[in-house]
Order: sequence, then structure tokens, then C-alpha cells
Amino acid sequence: MTSDISLAFAHPEERALASAPADPRDRISLRDHIVEADIGAFQQERGTTQRLQFNVVVEVRPIPEPLEDDVDRILSYDRITEAIAAELAEERLNLLETLAARVAERILNEPQAMRVFVRIEKLDRGPGALGVEIVRSRASDPVQTQAEDGSQEALHPVVAYLTNEAITAGDLAARLDALQATGLPVILSVGMPEGAVPATGHKPTQRRIDLLAIEQNAWVLAARDPRCVVVATRTEIDWAMKHGQMVVWAPSKIVLDAVDGPKAAARDAVALALWLAEQMAATRLELHGDVSVPAGSRVSVQAITI
Repeated sequence: MTSDISLAFAHPEERALASAPADPRDRISLRDHIVEADIGAFQQERGTTQRLQFNVVVEVRPIPEPLEDDVDRILSYDRITEAIAAELAEERLNLLETLAARVAERILNEPQAMRVFVRIEKLDRGPGALGVEIVRSRASDPVQTQAEDGSQEALHPVVAYLTNEAITAGDLAARLDALQATGLPVILSVGMPEGAVPATGHKPTQRRIDLLAIEQNAWVLAARDPRCVVVATRTEIDWAMKHGQMVVWAPSKIVLDAVDGPKAAARDAVALALWLAEQMAATRLELHGDVSVPAGSRVSVQAITI
């Protein structure tokens, strides 16, 4: 608990490091950048400026070619301060949360930026600093395939979540036929199997057990139709999408390796399917069975009755 509290108040650079994958990205940071701004929802904050302190960490894509000591090849620190200045100049805001989200969005528009931590604190509202911190990631780039004219064409799959009732239904083959008939790549997702799953009382190990249980259910679906090929990696999914192959997602590796993985419990398989749909820039998420999707979906959701 002590380490969790310490990390909560640590600089965003330490938080970025703590949540980095096994192969961490490069990071650039802006520390203790103070500007004055007219911001706040309370009447006493209007018409006057107060000091805001910004701490920002940006994870960036690695640069494959030699740097050649060329500033144009990197994400300059100036782009971070310019993003802050531009959003403060855009309009007066009531909430630090709004300002942080807009600064993060502007930074993520930079081609090199992949993930950004933004902490903003008001220094003049009390004896201490009052603030917010957010983390935002770049939306996943869609898979590209080569069109007949040689140009690159984005692939936006359909992600279809099948309940256990849908897996065992007599019309499963017809459902898969209808999905294939769309002409779009199809990624199938399933939930927890019927019956009891071992319980450990320990969150990290339970998450792994639940994900493995979902993968067992994926193999149950694979046994029902030869088109349902189980895959575990993003490389396999990308290959299948480019070659028109229907796949069933085995989630363990992708979820556990993700820098910004799904926040829901592994047992919430619909939330996992939604996360996958967002990661794959899907055209829609189809729900086959009596389930509902969490609020705030960034992709279209379509309910398909059984």
C-alpha cells in the first residue's frame, strides 16, 4: 500500500516507468513548468490569474534511422510547451480536467507521440497544490493492406462477441456466414466458459486464470466450426485480416503485454471485446446474445439477437 501511495504522488515520469512494457519506449519530460492563467469554476477565480504547474511525460516512437543530431527528427520540448500555451489561449476553461485532456490530445497529434501523462496543479488555491493527472494513448492505427492500384488501404474489422448460448446455438454456422458476407475481416471474441473456474483470492493470478479460461472457451468455439482459428498475438490477427481469415481471439498475451490494457476485470469479457475493437479500429462491435456493452464506447455497437 505504501508503494502504491508513493507512486500515486510520484512525478509522471516515475508513473510512466512503472507501467512500461518489458520493452519500454523512449520518454521526454517537462518538469515544473509554471504559467499563469484565468481558469476555474468558482466565481472568485474569474477575472484573475493563478499559477498552474505542469508536469508532462511523453512516450515516443523509437527513431529507426540515425538521429544525425537533427532536431527535426525528434519531438521537441517546445511542442509540449506550445501545446499548453495553445490550449490556454483557445478559451477560458472551468476545469483542469478539460485542459489536461486537450493538452494531451494536442500532443498525441504529433507523429512520434504514443502515450502522454499530464499533471496540472493549481498553486494558489490553498496551502498545498491541487491538481489532476491523466494518461492518454494514441488511438491504434488500423491494419493496412495493399489495394489493386498499389495504394495502402486501411482494414477496419468487425469484432463479434459470442455468448455461450450463441456458441452452442444451431444457427452458429449461419451467423458466421453472415459475418463473412460483410466482406470485412472478422475477429470473434468469447467470454468465460460454463462452470466453476479456480479462485485464488489473489488479483494478479486470478486475472491470468480468468484469461486462460476465456481461451479454453475460444477452443470450444473452434471445435464448432473449422473457420474459427484461435490466435493469440497481434501479428497473427494482422496476418489473418490481410488474408481474409476469420479468427477467434485468445486474449492472454495481448492483454497482459498491453501498456494501456483494459481496466475492467478479465471476467468482464464484453469489456475485453470492446477494448479489442477499439485497439483494432473496428468498424463495429457485434454482440451476439443477451449482453450489454459498457457506456462510453468509441466504436459502434450492434446487438444481434439469438
